[in-house]
Amino acid sequence: VGAHYGFVSCLCGSAPCLLCGCCPSSNNSTVTRLVFSFFLLLGTLVSIIMILPGMETQLQKIPGFCQGGSTIPGVENQVNCDVIVGYKSVYRMCFAMACFFFVFSAVMIRVRTSKDPRAAIQNGFWFFKFLILVGITVGAFFIPDGTFNNVWFYFGIVGSFMFILIQLILLIDFAHSWNEVWVRNSEDGDRKGWFFGLLFFTILHYALAFAAVVLFYLYYTKPDNCTEHKVFISLNLIICIIVSVVSILPKVQEHSPQSGLLQSSLITLYTMYVTWSAMTNNPNRACNPSLLSLVSNISSSAEPTPTSTPGTVQWWDAQGIVGLVIFLFCTFYASIRSSSNTQVNKLMQTEEGKGSGVEGEVGEDGLRRVVDNEEDGVTYSYSFFHFHLFLASLYIMMTLTNWYMPDTTTQAMLSSMPAVWVKICSSWLGLALYLWTLMAPVVLPNRDFS
Repeated sequence: VGAHYGFVSCLCGSAPCLLCGCCPSSNNSTVTRLVFSFFLLLGTLVSIIMILPGMETQLQKIPGFCQGGSTIPGVENQVNCDVIVGYKSVYRMCFAMACFFFVFSAVMIRVRTSKDPRAAIQNGFWFFKFLILVGITVGAFFIPDGTFNNVWFYFGIVGSFMFILIQLILLIDFAHSWNEVWVRNSEDGDRKGWFFGLLFFTILHYALAFAAVVLFYLYYTKPDNCTEHKVFISLNLIICIIVSVVSILPKVQEHSPQSGLLQSSLITLYTMYVTWSAMTNNPNRACNPSLLSLVSNISSSAEPTPTSTPGTVQWWDAQGIVGLVIFLFCTFYASIRSSSNTQVNKLMQTEEGKGSGVEGEVGEDGLRRVVDNEEDGVTYSYSFFHFHLFLASLYIMMTLTNWYMPDTTTQAMLSSMPAVWVKICSSWLGLALYLWTLMAPVVLPNRDFS
């Protein structure tokens, strides 16, 4: 009976003890973020399953969801269900997740310590929160089509733009922490292996980025066409070179000794990924050959134009898979990060070293319980963390649907230029943001950026 009571208290109580058995020494703040991230990843997994080929048949059984599977009086069934149903399900699943996290973001505004009554909601009651998420999801599947898909597409565009910037900030922070730890290890005991490791990965990142640029010029540009792609590739390459040079300038190193080429190389590689991702959304197939055609050595000129096959959508997309991997990494990293980078901490609304350092209490079963390390102050902004997951829900929606726009006139999913410009502009703004983190201590020497 006692064991059952303990399990129920974990589900319904105010302490996040669901993971106590596998991580008994974890902090309250870390476990809570991991569980919320698990909710997001669970929704992502469901979305992936729903968009898999063959799932459309099962989804057609939902009354009124797929017009191709049921007759609606007065409405002619024109939807290509083999293409559109999977995307509609992803839109609704991600809509439910976005609503869930947005509500929590609003509720958790200005929570300062774990003594706030709202902190109990943040750190516990997981069973009820899961039920709420399931309830919102079920309700989302009964939203009439109408203009929902188109309107939610533009919500996804804006949210994904902001999430790409957050991903860039997290990658900067990861590279900073990586560089800091390995440099410290190389200096302790004069172990040069760590230094050569940093050098290897820096060279590797730049080599991959340079190889990507060459491939972009070969396959995504034409001598008399694809002017936008030429501008995107060239401009991002030039900006990345500028950022890399600035990061090792003596003045910058004097004010920010932790800056270096490792961070710049990782940002350069990520920028090239965003550039590639943007070009794969160009509706002009002459400038956007599919990866399958490149592997098969099929000329892009032989491919049909989007207008000739308006409903054909390639689910397997290489840039989407890479984007999903980066998303999973950044989501996990955001849940466990504890950084000494003050500028990134300010941007991510987290604070270094805040919270109690009390050891976890040992329970009757001999296991340490999760430590409430936020009695004196929260270690991260509850509201911003949920807003970050809200944006992540929109980003995963756009990634799984290849950033395609629902077309209500042809009932198909089509590539669109807005997606191209959103990705490219996010890469420019991200590079500008990183350049500012390098130059700010030099331009504003009287301010504390340590």
